[in-house]
This record gives sequence, C-alpha cells and structure tokens, in this order.
Amino acid sequence: MGLFIAGSRVVSGDTVLVDGWVQVANGRIARVGSGPLPAGATADRRGAIVVPGFVDLHVHGGGGASFDSGAAPDVETVVRCHRQHGTTTMVASLVSAARGRLLDLVGGLAPLVEDGTVAGLHLEGPWLSGEHAGAHDPVLLRPPDPAEVQAVLGIPGSPVRVVTMAPELPGALAAVEAVAAAGAVVALGHTDATYEQTRRAVRAGARLGTHLFNAMRPLHHREPGPVLALLEDPRVTVELIADGVHVHPSVVQLVVERAGPGRVALVTDAMAAAGAWDGDYRLGALDVVVRDRVARLRGRDVIAGSTLTMDSAFRFAVRCGASLAEAAAMTSATPAAVLGRPDIGSIETGRAADLVLLDDELHLQAVMSAGRWVTDEQGTR
Repeated sequence: MGLFIAGSRVVSGDTVLVDGWVQVANGRIARVGSGPLPAGATADRRGAIVVPGFVDLHVHGGGGASFDSGAAPDVETVVRCHRQHGTTTMVASLVSAARGRLLDLVGGLAPLVEDGTVAGLHLEGPWLSGEHAGAHDPVLLRPPDPAEVQAVLGIPGSPVRVVTMAPELPGALAAVEAVAAAGAVVALGHTDATYEQTRRAVRAGARLGTHLFNAMRPLHHREPGPVLALLEDPRVTVELIADGVHVHPSVVQLVVERAGPGRVALVTDAMAAAGAWDGDYRLGALDVVVRDRVARLRGRDVIAGSTLTMDSAFRFAVRCGASLAEAAAMTSATPAAVLGRPDIGSIETGRAADLVLLDDELHLQAVMSAGRWVTDEQGTR
C-alpha cells in the first residue's frame, strides 16, 4: 500500500484538509484524503501540518558553501542544507562573473542540472545596472552582448532556467527576447528602469521580478519605476525575500493583497551563511560579513543576500497575515509554475512526494523528497 503520512491539517492546493492524510508510493503521491486512513493502513509519520515541499527560485548558498564555487561538493552541501529546511526543489543562483568564468560555471554545473541535483541555474547578472549593483561587483557588470548571450544559452544541456537583467541597458530588449525564445525565464532586477522601460521588457517576454523593491529604482509617485509595472501586470510573478530585513512585513502584506499569492514567489536569496553561522564569507568576488544573521558587504551598509531558509519564510508569511494555503502557494505552487513544473509544488495525486511536516508553531518536523525522508522528526536548526 506504500506509506501513509497523516496530519491534523494537510494543505492540498487551495484546500486545507482536516485530519488529512497522504499515501506515497514509488516516490509519488498516490492518494490524498481526509478522515480515517484506508482499511489496513497505519501512519508512517504524523505531523500537525503537512505542506508541499518548498521551491526556491533564488538561492546562492548555504551550509557554509556557495554555488559560485562551481565545485560539486559545494553544490551538494548547499542542496543538503536547504533540503533539511524543507526546500525540495531549488534553482542555483550565480552572481555576476567575467565572461570566461561565467561560461565555465554554467558548463560545469550543467550535469548537476541534468541529474536533478538542482532544478536549473539562475544567472543573476552580469547584465545588471551599476546604479543598483547591490552585492555584485560593479566592475563585472555590463550590457548584454548578443554573442555572450548566445554562448551562454547554447551550452549543451540548456541548464539556464532564469536570467535577471536590467531592461534599460543597451541591447537588453533583444536579450530579453532571445532568452525567452530559448525557453528560460527572464527576470527584471538590479535595475534603474523607468515604468515604461519595464513595461516594454514585459511585452518582450520578461515574466519575473527579482526580489521586488531590493536593488531597483524605488516607487515614486511621478515615476513609478519597475515596482508598479511589475506588480500591475498579471503575466508577471514577483519575488519577495521574506525575512523581515529586506522588506517590511506591511509591504509583504500589501504586495500579496495586490498581486495575490498566485503571483508572489517567496525566495531566500540565501548566501553561504544560511543554515550556518555568523562570520566572514565571500559572495562571488566580494567580502561579506554576517552579524546577527544579517549579511552585508564588508565596510558598507549594503545587504548581501540573506541567511534565510524557506521554513522561516513560510512562518514569516503566516505572521504577515497569509493563510496556510496562501503561504504554501507562495513557497511551492507559484514558484513551481514559474519553472513550468506541474510535477511539483502541490500535494495532489500523481505529483512528486515532496512533503514538509510542521508542528503547530510552524517549525519543521520532517522533510520528504521524492518519497524519501531527509530529516528526522526533530528537524534542524
């Protein structure tokens, strides 16, 4: 019969099943129900709340390691760290790099995309604005050169799933069209674009806003900039870093009310210190200091990613007023839809058995990835 997971509440799509249960067989969800378990079945695990495995579109590192090293052991460390916090699917984000290094990284990481270790690569740069570089080395930022864009997109295995660009840069609209035509998601971020420039990029194929508000021209009543243009277009999903540092809780609530949970993807933008410790780190070519779990560039008051994990993002969303179903959408179903992955992101028959068990305070109890338990019931830090 496979195994059964029971919960006082099971979040399945838009529905919260009271006394719900999930049957798992061969790594997939076989059945979902509520009330007594089927005759002869016993629960393998019980949790107060069962939600879908989290999907993170934007993560740079964790557990003391970074994807930017390009080394398979570091990739495995990052994946293991976030999986133990409930992220069963993640996109490996890379900061800006010189052309040769960028191509080497994408080519070197392609096998780890092909084997499913990560769901794809996110190029957060180098085609970004120097006005809003954030934690990217300004020396490495440049307009998108058509030859470089095609070289990256043409790497065997097509590992690139998301590309962040500043649409006001010379050649950016053509690059948006090229990336979208190649089947990757074009995100707009690290940008000084005007409202109209952003709208043109969306018409050209951009469909995601990278960490809305952060590292972009701010909302102004005479020049709304990218924030309003991204929020008001129903074709666009917007990322929010839900840690209470990058965006105020009231702003999170406002964005969710305006766009709806079906267009908001909570992300970590985590760097190496996520799931690790305070101290000194590197993010790409830049030095980062982490104090009290907040990462900043050394000697500057510039936030450099986060130390967030998705289980904390889920709790934060609920504290901001989201229901369990809305929080599950923003941490699972919505980002899965951005990736075009109907096999993950929801507790429904036929989907991958990616499950997170939470206690009544929404703290992690256990994680299942593709039908396999990856944490014990005590969870992780």
